[in-house]
Amino acid sequence: MLIFRLSILLALVAATALRAESPTQQRVLDAIKSPDLSVVHLWAPWCSNCQAELRSGGWLKTVKDNPHVKFYFVSVWNDGEDGRAMLQKFQIADQSNVVVLADPGPRKGENKIKQFGGMPLSWIPTTWIYKGGDLRYALNYGEVRFPVLQQFLEDSKSEWSHKSEPSIGSQ
Repeated sequence: MLIFRLSILLALVAATALRAESPTQQRVLDAIKSPDLSVVHLWAPWCSNCQAELRSGGWLKTVKDNPHVKFYFVSVWNDGEDGRAMLQKFQIADQSNVVVLADPGPRKGENKIKQFGGMPLSWIPTTWIYKGGDLRYALNYGEVRFPVLQQFLEDSKSEWSHKSEPSIGSQ
């Protein structure tokens, strides 16, 4: 009976460890609960798509044009390095509404993270927009078109509701 209880305890501990978020992921999960808009941008300095976004100046313009939005630049698949030097080169890291973070996970191999904060992660750059803990938009596969991102930010400021509309079944 003791062996049975120990095996259950070990299984619970293992399951908890598998689901545990990194401190960076936990920090982002806590931050996106804010009633304000939050943008989570998963990127890496070695990624050519991420570099192209930075070179275009779109991120700097978007960050500056949206001072009430908090931007989280999270370097992933970069062996724990945050890429701050590259973000500073493009004048992004020192903006007051930008937080620069790094996920500690490795860049390659079996242990490379495949989700971040419960969301699938299969490509970078990946950009998510949150309001009050709710995901408003997910751009999961590639470079952002900054006019589209700006439109998504504007759309995300509103409260979405279809309460006053008739249901499909009542038509």
